[in-house]
Amino acid sequence: MATEGPFPKLIAFDLDYTLWDLWIDTHVDGPLHRNGETVNQVLDRNNQPIRFYRDVPDILHTIRAWRIEDREEGDNKVVIAACSRTSAPALARQCLNLLLVPPPPHMSGEDVESKPVVAAKFFDEMEIYPGSKLTHFKKIHQRTGIPYEEMVFFDDERRNGEVEKLGVTFIHVPIGLNRKVFDDGVKHWRKKRSETA
Repeated sequence: MATEGPFPKLIAFDLDYTLWDLWIDTHVDGPLHRNGETVNQVLDRNNQPIRFYRDVPDILHTIRAWRIEDREEGDNKVVIAACSRTSAPALARQCLNLLLVPPPPHMSGEDVESKPVVAAKFFDEMEIYPGSKLTHFKKIHQRTGIPYEEMVFFDDERRNGEVEKLGVTFIHVPIGLNRKVFDDGVKHWRKKRSETA
């Protein structure tokens, strides 16, 4: 596990085939709904389920528990971003606002939620609209001031590796995000960072 620092200041995720196993703009018919307090599942108009890949809830909780030691001002949490070029941004946002992330089974403490949390609350930044991921990251950089070299981006589409032109560390996610891909991605960022230090 990539639990020992240093940590990137921002970790970004694509949505489709990175956090969930479908294209929200082609496989889903809105409106979406959730059955009661069901965790990690939202249904579309035809009761097609939408859920995060198995390891995603735990990964989100892990990142939320991380702290940056070298920040001089403000919050020292790792910023989590969603960056998607979907042509159905409203549907993607609706899904994130309905999906309930279960509490972490192995974590405890003041900062850890004991009840399910709406997925959207994990994302500090959201760039969800058609277009280049370069635009997404430039806007995030403008708002946060976080250097590109302190960002890691997980995405299933290799073409989105274009963000490396900015200095963002790109991690290809071939078959959905899982713990190994995530841990290896953070380790890759650390290695890259130590080589340029």
